Amino acid sequence: MTAPTNKAKDPDLSPVDFIQLQQYMDYSRVRVKDVIKEFHAGGRFVQHRFGERIDATGFGLFLNAYLEADDFPADLCQRLFWYFQNAERDVQMRSPPPKGGGVYLKEVSCYFSVLEEGLPRDKLEFTFKLYDKDGNGLLDSSEVDRIITQMMRAADYLGWDVTELRPVLKDMMKAIDTDGNGTVTLQEWIQGGMNNVPLLVLLGLEMSERDGQHVWRMKHFSKPVFCSVCRSMLLGVRKQGLCCVLCRYTAHSRCANKNPDPCIRTFVMSNRLIGVTAHGWVSADCDSSKCHFCNKKIKTLAGKRCVWCQQTRHDDCVNFGSSSCDCGSLRDHILPPWAIYSMSKDEEGRKALKDDKCIENITPDGHVLQIAPVPGTHPLLVFVNPKSGGKQGERVLRKFQYLLNPRQVYNLSNGGPGPGLNLFRNLRDYKILVCGGDGTVGWVLDAIDKADLPVHPPVAVLPLGTGNDLARCLRWGGGYDGTDLEEFLKEVQESSLVPMDRWKVQVIPEDPREIGDPVPYEIINNYFSIGVDASIAHRFHSMREKCPQKFNSRIKNKLWYLEFATSETISASCKKLKECLSIECCGRALDLSSHSLEGLAVINIPSMHGGSNLWGEAKKEDRDGVPAEPPEVITEQNLLKISSQGRV
Repeated sequence: MTAPTNKAKDPDLSPVDFIQLQQYMDYSRVRVKDVIKEFHAGGRFVQHRFGERIDATGFGLFLNAYLEADDFPADLCQRLFWYFQNAERDVQMRSPPPKGGGVYLKEVSCYFSVLEEGLPRDKLEFTFKLYDKDGNGLLDSSEVDRIITQMMRAADYLGWDVTELRPVLKDMMKAIDTDGNGTVTLQEWIQGGMNNVPLLVLLGLEMSERDGQHVWRMKHFSKPVFCSVCRSMLLGVRKQGLCCVLCRYTAHSRCANKNPDPCIRTFVMSNRLIGVTAHGWVSADCDSSKCHFCNKKIKTLAGKRCVWCQQTRHDDCVNFGSSSCDCGSLRDHILPPWAIYSMSKDEEGRKALKDDKCIENITPDGHVLQIAPVPGTHPLLVFVNPKSGGKQGERVLRKFQYLLNPRQVYNLSNGGPGPGLNLFRNLRDYKILVCGGDGTVGWVLDAIDKADLPVHPPVAVLPLGTGNDLARCLRWGGGYDGTDLEEFLKEVQESSLVPMDRWKVQVIPEDPREIGDPVPYEIINNYFSIGVDASIAHRFHSMREKCPQKFNSRIKNKLWYLEFATSETISASCKKLKECLSIECCGRALDLSSHSLEGLAVINIPSMHGGSNLWGEAKKEDRDGVPAEPPEVITEQNLLKISSQGRV
């Protein structure tokens, strides 16, 4: 446990401090509202609270509990504590600090609740109730200002240009008190906040509630960019603006509330529109590209681009030429909106609502979605683990949401593979792409087994993990290096189908009453091991569960494996393994007395440990010594050395 001292520190957090804090938060599963309960009557930390404040030790306990980190750096804890103490001096209308010092619990809670993941509506309600001290459902103007102050501080360390955000929030505060009585109700607060796009982005809006609604994210542009609403350039050193993840529509933060053009439609409202192809035009800076209709160059902000086929046309040419869209070079992968329809609320729709599998296909605004096959195509169902590859997964997720229909791209952190598999259940000809490590691939394959699908679709892999041994043996490479995903999708289209053996492991305890760790998977995709290899893997997994922020890149993960392997080599904890087990292969017992055995691995693929081929490549003269028809079981050590894996 760490606790800050009262020694004065620089009140400003550096970008490095904030990045370090964000890394801890990215892997925490605890919510602020759950931690603050521990400071109320009956909680574990109530003795560290006095009035509305918590002391230095209580602040350290708050961080340890919220971030699930017993090793949170003490120096960073001190800087955070001093930051909150110093920041409070700048906020007016506040009671004088108690003699014991400390920091306001609700200020700390508000700050971290803005940074954590979650629904914006829930965050708005949480911050309102946090500051509604008397519980009367009303906030005065000073309390609202304090909430905005904490949001501004969080925005500052998220890299926002707060000089542009401040007037936007001030305008919201003027409009939020609809009756002008000087107080704000919960309904006014939520309604005003939910209609303020920059505030929603700050609070972490991840999915749109309605089809055709933009999914904004803050972005810094490296080249001149124009706002699609006011048609003026994004100014400033960092050229900051809001960009829609789905259609790349760009706007100033202040312009996002001014009725921008709608986002793309991802499905049609009736089965009568199935198969009626149409372009999905959005305003775009076409960068002097040529119009597909008149073949003339398009000037800045004078054109539109189809999000499906990537055609560009002048604004005046959009209504001319063919209105039919063929989805361009990615037509084989894209599930177009005219192939997804909202079921009518007739008896068929009501029947679907009773089906648990259909419930997962309901949009936030109540549409039950169904897919109609598109002849001659193989739509791609994409699963992305956003925490794989040291944040590579997040970038891959956004890119696929832009290249394909967002309805066919699933974040595995939001419900796992089930919702995607259920939406595609009625299709007979589609493919699956798993973006993650070998563990993610195993997770999806296990979900496919349990989903009882009418067909088992082929699975491709975009390797984002540490070892990626399964991806290596399937020739998808040892790790994604940031190459163009459009080119990767073309490789998926041209790839050949390869069957893969998967083996079942049965663990039977000698004493059924003995309690042990459950077997996570019964299916072997890569390998099954006992001994030194399993010990290293278990230590790696346990450490990653305890301190996930230390495992945020492929290089770091490999260094951790190296450290655990080195310490295991020195300690030799499995050197007496042969005394603990016996091996029988095809009814024949193996003699282990002459071997120094520390590990046993049952290998299903040639590669393990991040690309190591334990069998090696046998030379031709060595292979000549192998019998043309080798025995069913090879136990002779010299013959094993020159045998290929497939012959054993």
